Amino acid sequence: MTPRQQLRARLAGDALIVAPGIYDAYGARFVQQAGFDACYMTGNGVSASLLGRPDVGLVDLTLITQHAQRVAACIDLPLICDADTGYGNVVNVRRTVQEFETAGVAAIHLEDQVSPKRCGHLPGARPVIELGEAVSKIEAAVAARRDPDFIIIARTDADGGHGLDEAIRRGKAFRKAGADVLFAEIKSGPAMVENLRRFAGETAAPCLVNVTMGSPVEKVPAADLAQWGFRIAIHAGLARNAAGFAIREALDVLKRTGGTHTLAGLMLTGDDYNAVLGIADVEAWEKQYLR
Repeated sequence: MTPRQQLRARLAGDALIVAPGIYDAYGARFVQQAGFDACYMTGNGVSASLLGRPDVGLVDLTLITQHAQRVAACIDLPLICDADTGYGNVVNVRRTVQEFETAGVAAIHLEDQVSPKRCGHLPGARPVIELGEAVSKIEAAVAARRDPDFIIIARTDADGGHGLDEAIRRGKAFRKAGADVLFAEIKSGPAMVENLRRFAGETAAPCLVNVTMGSPVEKVPAADLAQWGFRIAIHAGLARNAAGFAIREALDVLKRTGGTHTLAGLMLTGDDYNAVLGIADVEAWEKQYLR
């Protein structure tokens, strides 16, 4: 099966698909080699990696789809991508879907934020567009796909400014518009887990949950999430937070000591690094075809 067919088949089951978050092809190879069933490319991480800037709508369609194509090309896993607001109106959404399809991506999520968007975990307001316009964009996305296995995930950020009931109302409308999966960004706090459970239960659709580090949902067992109706769990910040921590610590050691010998065992060896990149495949190819 193609990666898209793999993802659609798994969505039809009862198990939770765990998709670690990455921001480049290097991280994606780690995810595949670790044995996961899907990979998630975070827009926040891409903004940090390519621009060195926060996720406040600075990444455009061309930048992210070209990056996604390189990521998708180096793995056999389904790649799920953040497509922000679709980068415009329903005309832009059609091109967005087709560009991500061409890039080899298996699924995208489109959100109902007002442009320019802000990451759902940054401080400050995240206003959403009117429901009718949001529904039209999901309808346009569904109509634009050329491969029926390409998955449209509809995301709402309405909970933060309008409450859970509005998020549920929008989720139901997006599902009726043809979305394959629903995704609600729910504000963190004591009620977060129960609100996620309500969203999945009341929308009665396959749902995606963003397992953010330090939030209450991080402690919920995967089996419980699956039982509640979640089919995909993205760990969007995993690679960017782990890599950032390791880079900062290694630089601190180098700055303080003038060397890195004390980091032995805390960094990849040269052999480890080359193995991640698939050097054995390159050498086997050379052996077969170089004359």
